[in-house]
Amino acid sequence: REAESFKEQGNAYYAKKDYNEAYNYYTKAIDTCPNNASYYGNRAATLMMLGRFREALGDAQQSVRLDDSFVRGHLREGKCHLSLGNAMAASRCFQRVLELDHKNTQAQQELKNATTVLEYEKIAEVDFEKRDFRKVVFCMDRALEFAPACHRFKILKAECLALLGRYPEAQSVASDILRMDSTNADALYVRGLCLYYEDCIEKAVQFFVQALRMAPDHEKACLACRNAKALKAKKEDGNKAFKEGNYKLAYELYTEALGIDPNNIKTNAKLYCNRGTVNSKLRKLEEAIDDCTNAVKLDDTYIKAYLRRAQCYMDTEQYEDAVRDYEKVYQTEKTKEHKQLLKNAQVELKKSKRKDYYKILGVDKNASEDEIKKAYRKRALMHHPDRHSGASAEVQKEEEKKFKEVGEAFTILSDPKKKARYDSGQDLEEDGLNMGDFDANNIFKAFFGGPGGFSFEASGPGNFFFQFG
Repeated sequence: REAESFKEQGNAYYAKKDYNEAYNYYTKAIDTCPNNASYYGNRAATLMMLGRFREALGDAQQSVRLDDSFVRGHLREGKCHLSLGNAMAASRCFQRVLELDHKNTQAQQELKNATTVLEYEKIAEVDFEKRDFRKVVFCMDRALEFAPACHRFKILKAECLALLGRYPEAQSVASDILRMDSTNADALYVRGLCLYYEDCIEKAVQFFVQALRMAPDHEKACLACRNAKALKAKKEDGNKAFKEGNYKLAYELYTEALGIDPNNIKTNAKLYCNRGTVNSKLRKLEEAIDDCTNAVKLDDTYIKAYLRRAQCYMDTEQYEDAVRDYEKVYQTEKTKEHKQLLKNAQVELKKSKRKDYYKILGVDKNASEDEIKKAYRKRALMHHPDRHSGASAEVQKEEEKKFKEVGEAFTILSDPKKKARYDSGQDLEEDGLNMGDFDANNIFKAFFGGPGGFSFEASGPGNFFFQFG
C-alpha cells in the first residue's frame, strides 16, 4: 500500500510535468517494492521525458524481465533503443509487442520508424565511402529525428561537417557530446579534426592524443595524429629553409607537405602560397601564379595569396589580372596600402593600353637622350616611305604608319616634361599635344637637316626623297 501511494504521487507529478519529483516518488515505490514491473516502467517513462535514455533503458529492461507480457515495458524499451540509435534492438522490442497485441498501432508505427533509421544508416555508410558527405549529413539529420540521443549518428554528422569545412557546426556537435561524456574518443577526434582543418595543428594533436588515450585502437585518430605531426614538421622545415634563403630546398619541402593530406584545405592553401612565394623568388613567375591560383581555389578568402598572385601578374605585365586581384583584396580589406596597390595596377593597365613608345623606338625605359636620338635615327630611316616606294600599297601604308609612330615616340621621349608625364601614365593631351596634328616628315627633316646631314626635296605632297650628303 505504501509503494502504491508513492506511485500515485509520482503519477500526479508526472501529469504536472514535474518529472524530477515524479522520478523521486517512483524511486521510493521501487525501493519499497522492488519486484513490481509497472514501477520500473513508470520510472523509465519519466527518465525518457528527462532525456536520460540510457538509464530509462535499464528500467524498461528490468520491467519486462519482471513481466514479459508487460506491453508498455516492451514499448519503452524499444523506444529507448531507437532513441539511442540501436534500431535493430528496437525492432525486436516492437515485434514482441505485436506478438502480444497484434493491433497495437504505436508498435506498428515505431517499427516503421526503426526500419527507416536502418535504411538511413545503410545509405549513409555507402555515401561516406563515396565521400558524399552532404548526403551523409542529410541521412543523419533524418535518422536523428527518430534517434535524438544517438551519439554515433551525431559523431558521424559532425565528422562529415568537418570534412565539408563547416567547422563551427561540427565543433558544436562534438562539444555537446563532450559535455555529457568527456571521455568520448570519437567526439575528441572530431574536435581535433576541426582544429586540424582550421590550421591549429598543435591544438589538434592534443585532442588526437587524448582520444587515443581513451581508445588506443582508434584508427582515425591515429592517422590524423600522424598526418598532423608530419604536416607541422614539413611546413616548419620549409619555412626555415625559406628564411635561410635555400629556396630550392624550401620548394621541395613544401611540395612534400602538400602530398601528406589533400583533405586539409586551409593548411594546403598556405603551403601553395608559400611555394608560390618560393617560385617568385626563383623568378618562376608563371609557376608562382599557378600556386597562388591553387591556394585561392582552396580558400577564396586568402588575402595573402591574392596579393602574391597580383604582384606576379604585375611582374609579367598581366595588368588586367593584377587589377582584378587587387580589387578583390581592397573589397575585403580597405587599407591605404591595398588602395595604393590597386591604384598602381590601374595606372600600369592604362599605360599598357597606350602606344609603347619605348618599344616603338626599341629602347629601354631608362634610355639616355643620346640613345633615344640614335634609336630614332635608325627607326626613322628604316620606315621612311621613300625607302618602300617600290613596295605594294599595303606595305607602303604599314611603313608610313610605323614612320609616323616613330616620330610620335621621339616627340614624346625627347621632351623631358612630356616623357615624365608619359612615364607616370598621365594623359598627354592635357599638355595640348594632339598626336593627330603633327607631321612626321617635319620631325624627320628637323632631325636630319643641316650641313653634313641629309638634303630633302619635295617630290609631291607629303613625300620626300633623300640622299646622303
